[in-house]
Amino acid sequence: MTEQVEANEAAEEAQDDEGEAEPEETLYYGSVDEFVREYLRNVYRRAINGRSRVWAARWWEYDEAVIRLEALWRSWEHLRMDPSTGMSVWWRDHADHHMAVLLDPDGPFSSAADADENKSKKGQPLPYAAPPEGLFPDQRQIHLPVVEPPKKYLF
Repeated sequence: MTEQVEANEAAEEAQDDEGEAEPEETLYYGSVDEFVREYLRNVYRRAINGRSRVWAARWWEYDEAVIRLEALWRSWEHLRMDPSTGMSVWWRDHADHHMAVLLDPDGPFSSAADADENKSKKGQPLPYAAPPEGLFPDQRQIHLPVVEPPKKYLF
């Protein structure tokens, strides 16, 4: 949690003299995998028994889960910059909504309910298995080339 506060303070210091924020290259987590591995699974601790709650350690094999977790990560990255109510809004409007769907026995992980690797006891982090190398590249390291629009010829 201290790291998050320090990251927020660093982002505030990155504002220029006119008060405008620098370009949005201030991601705290570089990928949805890093967000799930380092943050979400550790703060959203639940007993996962395969009956009342389900989760898949290999969450990245479920398209709906990846999309929902990506939305959670991106909304967290945006709302962490709001020092007043950002985290409350994130929990209320994003985490609680999407996690309820993801953990639901009829949700996207329903087929993973019986596997032992997908279970955890109360107070333990959500189960986790690393995705294949390169599946979720660090977005902080990606620099897309600037592509010039085609030149129009004047006749």
